[in-house]
Amino acid sequence: MTSAVEMLRRQGTIGLGGAPLGNFARAMDDEQAARTMRRAWERGIRYFDTAPHYGLGLSERRLGADLRHRPRDEFVISTKVGRLLVPRARPLDRDDDGFVVPGDRERRWDFSAGGVERCLHESLDRLGLDRIDILYAHDPDQAWDGAAREALASLARLKAAGVVSAVGIGTNSTAGLEPLIREGLVDVIMLANRYSLLDHSALGAVLAPARDAGVAIVAAGVLATGLLSTVRPEPGATYEYRPADAAVVQRARRIGSICADHGVPLPAAALAFPLLHPAVAAVAVGMRSPQEVDEDVERFAADIPAGLWRDLVSAGLVPAGAVPAEPTSRPPEGPPGGAAARS
Repeated sequence: MTSAVEMLRRQGTIGLGGAPLGNFARAMDDEQAARTMRRAWERGIRYFDTAPHYGLGLSERRLGADLRHRPRDEFVISTKVGRLLVPRARPLDRDDDGFVVPGDRERRWDFSAGGVERCLHESLDRLGLDRIDILYAHDPDQAWDGAAREALASLARLKAAGVVSAVGIGTNSTAGLEPLIREGLVDVIMLANRYSLLDHSALGAVLAPARDAGVAIVAAGVLATGLLSTVRPEPGATYEYRPADAAVVQRARRIGSICADHGVPLPAAALAFPLLHPAVAAVAVGMRSPQEVDEDVERFAADIPAGLWRDLVSAGLVPAGAVPAEPTSRPPEGPPGGAAARS
């Protein structure tokens, strides 16, 4: 069976994160979602991530509306289990978990074998696909003690039955991941907001054991939920989904200034940085419009001089262990398609 690392790297190391397509923070209509997906495909993106959590299934429906018409062996898709969507006894006008969708359903934690299988089958129905490539247990650290192991036992049965190709955890937390990696319970981890130019907390806690075990890491949140998405970060920009404090804005500006000295836009460096580490197989970036797709693909294709990474280390802004002794001048791979994908 093809490993998770091979699947991700074969299909390109930048992926489309599906939370915006679920109307995270602000709404888009179906036509904008369709145009965003079409543009992502045109620009060579072949890895797509989603979850039932994202817009109470809306993200999965929108991704599936496009992908079900694509050659199935030409893309990788991941989704997540652990939150069943059930009717809400007292419907709300709007979802209460950050998505601009009607609050007629709620999320119920369930990492049991039956719950995981039900969650997967409902995802396949929404997507209109016959299989999922990578299946993550979604935020088990937020559920209860032991949820991660219960979830992974359920996922292992699906993998052994050939229902999915690779299994792992999608989380914002580094806590408790190292023993799961060392025990061989995960093929891949999607880690959000814990490995970026501003947060290196996963370097020793997750990336080092993942490298040793051959576990793939998908880095999400690499633009720091907004703070690293512009050339010059400004007060009021979001970091960790809330307004950034003055100290972190100043740190982002110092990084941006060194990037500018090397002729590199800060967002381009932010996208490239995680892929310097051999454990990181891909970055997943939320995209909510064709314009954002174009911007992110262009940034991802930028040449990054090795001297930029050395200067960031010298300035104490990134740890030396994050940068190889002979850093490459750009990410190891871009979206497939070469010049045609960047036209």
